[in-house]
Amino acid sequence: MMRILVLISGSGSNLQAILDHCASGKIAGEVVGVISNKADAYGLVRAKEAGVATSILAQQQFASREEYDAALLALMADYQPDLVVLAGFMRILSGDLVRHFAGRMVNIHPSLLPKYQGLHTHQRAIDNGEREHGASVHFVTEELDGGPVILQARVPIFAGDSADEVAARVQAQEHSIYPLVVRWFCEGRLQMVDGAVQLDGALLGPAGYACE
Repeated sequence: MMRILVLISGSGSNLQAILDHCASGKIAGEVVGVISNKADAYGLVRAKEAGVATSILAQQQFASREEYDAALLALMADYQPDLVVLAGFMRILSGDLVRHFAGRMVNIHPSLLPKYQGLHTHQRAIDNGEREHGASVHFVTEELDGGPVILQARVPIFAGDSADEVAARVQAQEHSIYPLVVRWFCEGRLQMVDGAVQLDGALLGPAGYACE
């Protein structure tokens, strides 16, 4: 059974979706640990309620990003993960850490990548008159929000929508596509090869897998 390590900074709703899928047997893996850089992250409560080990590593303890990431890498290694899942972990990771977990670390980003990398994606999409928005699950590389896309979900943007309304619509889709990608990985179907995504041995296009 695959060992899954989840990194969070906030409420952990995507963590909860993954925990639920593991508990139901839909994912052939186990969340063995949850690490947060925020002591008050509600995701830590979710993890403890599920009987999952938790760790807190606050950046204020360290003088530099490099020192923090070195400590984070050592902590992550203690969990011996097969897969690292970034679920709202609000830090930019160093190249050394990303390279260590190359092909074994995934992230979910609230936009249809490569559009709207970075923050405030929902409002930016509204401001630019987009009629469609969504979320992307991708492998993590050294380029911020730039790793190859595995799977996307699309949602409409309606006239008069607020950023919060669009965010809620996107988050509902995140809770479906993120556990699905984790399931694929745990079943040995998914891998990153030469900077591209392969599912069941087939190379995926820039937008990832089209349907499931």
